[in-house]
Amino acid sequence: MHEIPFTKMNGTGNDFILINNMSGAYDAVKQPAFVTAVCRRMVSLGADGLICIEPSGACDFAWRFFNADGSEAEMCGNGARCAARFAVEKGIAGPELAFETRAGVIRAQVAGSRVRVGLSSPAGLETGIRLAVDGRDLELHCLNTGVPHAVLFVDDLENAPVETLGRTLRYHARFAPRGTNVNFVSQAAGNMLHIRTYERGVEAETLACGTGSVASALIAAALGRVVLPVDLQTRGGEQLRVDAESPRSPFGQVYLEGGTRKVCDGMLCDEAWE
Repeated sequence: MHEIPFTKMNGTGNDFILINNMSGAYDAVKQPAFVTAVCRRMVSLGADGLICIEPSGACDFAWRFFNADGSEAEMCGNGARCAARFAVEKGIAGPELAFETRAGVIRAQVAGSRVRVGLSSPAGLETGIRLAVDGRDLELHCLNTGVPHAVLFVDDLENAPVETLGRTLRYHARFAPRGTNVNFVSQAAGNMLHIRTYERGVEAETLACGTGSVASALIAAALGRVVLPVDLQTRGGEQLRVDAESPRSPFGQVYLEGGTRKVCDGMLCDEAWE
């Protein structure tokens, strides 16, 4: 395994390394040590996560999604959109496709760089959770959109303590043992939400989070703050659109739509992970 072909893609600010493993020749890329090595910024290729595309007996393909820390996640909304476009461009699937994830089967529609994915119905909606954290009395709302998310509505998003409070809440005993992603959300005029996310597995703020945007939009709709579909302005400056069959739980089929960007194709050399 001296060189491994890859594609680098970006989904609304989340960047991913995608590897076509339909032949099974690159199974070693699923090892946590490999993932953490190649996802390191400045010393290797760098990414928020790695996506391994594999054969499926029931769908066009299956994926394995790994966070930058090597942990495997059930779902990633922006990663799913990148994976769908990647599969179309590599001839693995057509523009109407389905693929297996640990969170269930994901269906997608690819129209050039814009991708719409249908996510499985979220679960575990909880609103009005009160927590005393670092001298603050917080009201949180939670929803599992394939991975767990907590949502905190704030007035001043720009100065929100995303890294510090986000990290504290991510490891809070209330969300043990799995922990949670933490979304800081403010409302703007015109049915728009602005969002910043501390991502579990990346252990930092990212420029966007697809499943976090879904959780935030659905919670805001359930609380009567917005009307679906909802546009969300991400930290990376791009927008995502979230819609669902119902504005109340259970939400039914949920949709996430936005742009993707292909950054480059290349070969990972062995020094990238050694």
